[in-house]
Order: sequence, then structure tokens, then C-alpha cells
Amino acid sequence: MSNDTTAASVPPELTEKRYIRGNPGAADVPETQIPAREHVKFYQVGSFAVGNRLVPEELRSFQSEKDRANSLTSGHRACQGCGEALGARYAIDTAMKATGDKVIAVNATGCLEVFSTPYPNSAWNLPWIHSLFGNAPAVASGVQAALKAKGCEDIRVIAQGGDGGTVDIGIGALSGMFERNDDVLYICYDNEAYMNTGVQRSGATPPTARTATTQPVGPEPGNDWGQGKFMPRIAMAHEIPYVATATVADLRDLEYKVNKAMQYRGARYIHVLVPCPLGWGTASNITVKIARLATQSGLFPVFEAEYGELVSSAKIRRPVPVEEYLRPQRRFAHLFKKNADRAVIARLQELADRNIRRYDLIDDDQLDEFVKTPEEEG
Repeated sequence: MSNDTTAASVPPELTEKRYIRGNPGAADVPETQIPAREHVKFYQVGSFAVGNRLVPEELRSFQSEKDRANSLTSGHRACQGCGEALGARYAIDTAMKATGDKVIAVNATGCLEVFSTPYPNSAWNLPWIHSLFGNAPAVASGVQAALKAKGCEDIRVIAQGGDGGTVDIGIGALSGMFERNDDVLYICYDNEAYMNTGVQRSGATPPTARTATTQPVGPEPGNDWGQGKFMPRIAMAHEIPYVATATVADLRDLEYKVNKAMQYRGARYIHVLVPCPLGWGTASNITVKIARLATQSGLFPVFEAEYGELVSSAKIRRPVPVEEYLRPQRRFAHLFKKNADRAVIARLQELADRNIRRYDLIDDDQLDEFVKTPEEEG
């Protein structure tokens, strides 16, 4: 897919070296090295070009293989433009590839479970277990313990759930899984609310966002400030072997991180931002664009951590102000109404700028050419 952020859409201040730089005084965080990403664009078109099947073999993605697992196959009931369906397909197919198809998946109640397994049908092409909303990590730990007792440690276990089942209801079981360092990869597909039950607020809902339970009324409309949590940092605090974030805007990056996670033993955690057209109020054909704007604005940092230490981050190539990410979403429409308090958007920009400093997301050498000033270009 093409990059939708054009030079004309970048405000002048971003071409005048006013964007936030990395974290002065802190150790530089290297860019995440994704094989082949610099050599070929990666896109999903549903044809012979899928996964870049027409480029040299060493540059293709796992999705290009004719005998790929198709772990989440067609025929499910996800909404048009569902970011979670896209992310789950790539993540689980990659795990299957990395293990020789020896994966058992445990799925918390949530959107992914609801749209993929309407009784008596299932869209899953691997051993798959449905758990309650909050106990997927505990069930996965039990499956892993049973496999160990039977001497089947070549079979790997993945648990997956949405942000509600992960950040809110299941956080206790997940923390326990991390603390015991159980040999499970947990993947959270974060669409920032309880979408399958009617778009209620979760602990991952951003400030000011409208949901069914955070209406845009009163002096501070939308979701409250100062609440919620960023689960990847909580996972890092457990000092487990591997923690990473990803989005459906860079599926090559997601494949790379799932494959890398499967090389470790012990607890691992990947947090994937998956825009939801229904809950976010976006057109179904801009899911990937919205995910990209989340990363390029700095509101969603993409990084890797090993044993609690930040080891790499995906550098922002085309910085954009948070308005470009917020404006296409109806859940933030109240921020752009006449007489809306512009200080709210400035406050959200501060959150993005903090992420850019904290994760060292901007490297001048990695910026696209049109972003650089004549002075930088030399």
C-alpha cells in the first residue's frame, strides 16, 4: 500500500526543524532492523503479489508462500477493514512458520473470538482453545505445563486477546504468567475499547476519546485524562525475555517480531495496534493509513525490549502533528468543533512528544528527504 502522507500535507513547522528530536543525553536507541523492508515495499493485495511473491525469494514475506498456514482463513465475520483480523492472520501464520506448524493458540473472549468462531463454525486452522475474558494467560500457562509434563516441549503455546481482556480483566493472570516466566507468547490486539460488546471504554482507551461510556459532554468531554495504562511498559517491568509493539501499518515488522519472539523460551509479549473502523468511526479503507499516522505522530511508539531494556525503536520517517491522526476519527470529532478547546489537542501533542523523547523515535538521518531542511541536506 502506498504511503498516504504526502509532502503537501506536512505543515510548514515540521519542515522548519521544529519537530521534537530524540532524547538528549540518553543513549541512542538503534533502529529496528527489519530484513528486506528497506529493499521492497510490502503490501497485501490478495493476488499473486501477496507477500511480495513476485520479488526475489529472499525478499518475500511469509505470506508469499503458497503453503502458508492460513491460520485464520477466509469466511469469518470480521467487519470490513478490521485491523484485528489482519494482524492476527499475519502474527499466527508467522508463528506457525517459525515452529513448523507446532502451535496451540489460546484465545480470550473478545472480538477476535466472536467473529472467528460463530458456533458451530471456526475460521482457525490450528489447535485453538477459547477461554474466558480474563484467564487466557492462565489457560495458556496450563497448556504449556501439560505439554512439558508430556515431553512435548517442541509444541509452542500462544495466547491472544484484545485490550479489554489484556489490560483490564486479564492483567492479574498475565502478570502471573510473566512472573513465572512461563513459556508462552502473549499477543494483545489493541483496538482501544471493548468493541464486541458495544464500544465501551477500556484501560487502553486514549484520553478524550468518545466511547459508549465516555461521551463528549461536560467541561472535559470524552475519556478522562490520567487513567488507563500502557501494557508494554508493564510487561517490561517484569523483565521478561522479549517485549515488542507493532501495528498493521507495517506487517513486515509484525512478522519480524513474532518470528523473533518464537526464538526465545519464557514469557514474551507483543502489543499490536489494530484500528477498528466501527469503534473509531473511520472509513474501512483507511485502516492501514490510520495505524501509520498513529506511529508517525508519535502517539503509538513502535519498539523492542529485551529483559526489561529498550533495544530498538522504529524511527519516524515523516513526522505529522497529532491532528492528522485525530481528525479522520469520529471518536475525536468533538475536538474539532467550533469553540472546541484547542488546548486539548496541544495536550495530546505533548503525549506524542513525550513518546518521541522516551523511545528516541526520531533520527535526523532517517527522515524522508522532503522533511529535511536545506541545511540538513548539506
